[in-house]
Amino acid sequence: MVYRGREGLLDKSMGSIYKLVILASKRALEIAEGQPKLVKDELSAKPSTVALHEIEQGKVEAKGMKAKE
Repeated sequence: MVYRGREGLLDKSMGSIYKLVILASKRALEIAEGQPKLVKDELSAKPSTVALHEIEQGKVEAKGMKAKE
C-alpha cells in the first residue's frame, strides 16, 4: 500500500483537525453500513481509509462548515 500524507486534508476542513476527524468518522460509518464508495480503492481497504481518500479527492464535504475568521 502506498503512503499518502494527510497534511493536505486540513485544507478540506478549514484547518481544523477536529472537523476533519468528525467528517471522516461519519463517512467511514456510512461506508461500513453499506453506502457505496465514491472512489476506487482496494477491496481490503478499511472504511476509514476510504473516507479519507474521498475527502482528499473532494468527493465528500461537510455541510455548513464555516471558515475561520
